Amino acid sequence: MFNKLSAFCLLLLFVQAQCIMWYLEPNTRKCIREEIQGKVPVTGEYKVSEVPGQKVNFVTQDSKGHILAQKEDVQHDKVSKFTFVTETYDTFEICFSSHVPQHQRGMRQEVSLTVKKGIEAKSYEGIGEAAKLKPIEVELKKLEDLSEAIVQDFARMRKNEEEMRDTNEATNSRVLFFSIFSMICLLGLATWQVFYLRRFFRAKKLIE
Repeated sequence: MFNKLSAFCLLLLFVQAQCIMWYLEPNTRKCIREEIQGKVPVTGEYKVSEVPGQKVNFVTQDSKGHILAQKEDVQHDKVSKFTFVTETYDTFEICFSSHVPQHQRGMRQEVSLTVKKGIEAKSYEGIGEAAKLKPIEVELKKLEDLSEAIVQDFARMRKNEEEMRDTNEATNSRVLFFSIFSMICLLGLATWQVFYLRRFFRAKKLIE
């Protein structure tokens, strides 16, 4: 029982699912951006409330403008789905844009969006049926993928820590060299001022 509870808690920690809702104003564009690691499956569902005459377009793309999923004139009050797999670590955005005819008064529409990433995006029921796996084997497959995701997350965090440490050390070295250079410049300037003032006062015969 304890092992099952622990595995369930870990699954909740590493499963990444988001469900949000907002109002889309007429003739506006609303985008949601998020950074996602490479080789991660992403699935989503969205639903737009119906307003006669108004159109809503949906598009998902990466930072380079590559379209991963797109649908024009989304069907109102009907759940639509999309899915894609990220190739590299990048910032992805999901956008909804409203279009209202000029002769019509626009009204805001309710948009609900659910996004699942990683393990949560995989259909283990379909995998089990395709491979003719038993329920316990499906659970073991899920735990295996979860373990692999945890290892990858820790490896990524360790890599980020090393990069941050290298950056801090390089910054500290640059700050140290800059401080030494500034002190040398100040000492040189002070010495030059002393000799310059001494020559000036001697020229004015104020000192011997």
